[in-house]
Amino acid sequence: MQASAIAGWLTGDHTDPTHSQDFTMQTTSTTTPRKPIALVLGASGRFGAAAVQAFAAAGWAVLAQARRKPDALPPGATHVAVDMADAAALAAAAAGARVVVYGVNPLYTQWPALAMPLLRQGIEVAQRLNAVFMLPGNVYNFGAQMPPLLDERTPQQPTTRKGRIRVDMEAELQALARQGRLRSIVIRAGDFFGGGSGSWMDLVITKSLRQGKLVYPGPQHLAHAWAYQPDLARAFAAAASRADALPAFADLPFAGHTLAGTELLDAIERAAVSLGVAPKDGRFKRGGVPWLLMKVGGLVVPMLREIAEMSYLWHTPHGLDGSALARAVGPLSTTPIDGAMRDALIALGFAKHARCGSQPASA
Repeated sequence: MQASAIAGWLTGDHTDPTHSQDFTMQTTSTTTPRKPIALVLGASGRFGAAAVQAFAAAGWAVLAQARRKPDALPPGATHVAVDMADAAALAAAAAGARVVVYGVNPLYTQWPALAMPLLRQGIEVAQRLNAVFMLPGNVYNFGAQMPPLLDERTPQQPTTRKGRIRVDMEAELQALARQGRLRSIVIRAGDFFGGGSGSWMDLVITKSLRQGKLVYPGPQHLAHAWAYQPDLARAFAAAASRADALPAFADLPFAGHTLAGTELLDAIERAAVSLGVAPKDGRFKRGGVPWLLMKVGGLVVPMLREIAEMSYLWHTPHGLDGSALARAVGPLSTTPIDGAMRDALIALGFAKHARCGSQPASA
């Protein structure tokens, strides 16, 4: 499908040029409101897929950019296979898009080489579209001495290479905003869970769930910030609908769920029991991560080195203050932790015959 055809379909112009006269005669008395268009970059990734679902559910026409067609695109979403590196072609295919949601995230080991170049590709697409650029932020910016509650005014003092990269990424957005060259929104969140694999939740914490074991990466009495991806994606859609009222650069922390390790593991156990995947005796073993061994292993395995660098996140209690986001977009719904965890386990393949669909609670 050509770029003009994609844009026409998403904006409500479904005219077939070979039957334009008949179409006009049948529709002269009816005007279909045009949906706003959102371009989601990296739509096959975990957050990108959640964003596609959330924007479509909120009434947006969604262009889901990915090399391969994402699974189960919702009604109102269209796959766009144009590579992000070809900004001109992608902008043409996404003509009329009001927001560009950046769902691209290279592997930890590739951050030094790819994080900034990929970000700049996304920025160029947004600039060509004159669209608002939306970035999922994280807490890496604040470093190992971060306070227990983080907000948009918390000083950013990164203590890791990845933290410095994240600060540089946001600094570039701020500079472009000051120059009047780009409007952007950063919605900052804790560790993702829900919506599929590839996070701490499945790679470490629930990896041995079927064997009756849970592994927590830090002291279980300390608070840790979590973001249930469907809730976070809905926050992006809400902020996009209010983008015109926000400053040129908006930093909006997302509260999500702040849970001590024991609270998180308790929620996982309850969800597992409800799905019938608990041990026969109903008792789970709880273990920890051997960080010292991981740091030693990192001397020869690059990925272990990159993961071990972030171990402070599990030894420094932290949560996010969502007040600025609530002021900007109004109260947001939050899925209760038991429902969110149940759906997260289902998405990871536990209890395959169970159905997802927990409803968020009002804020």
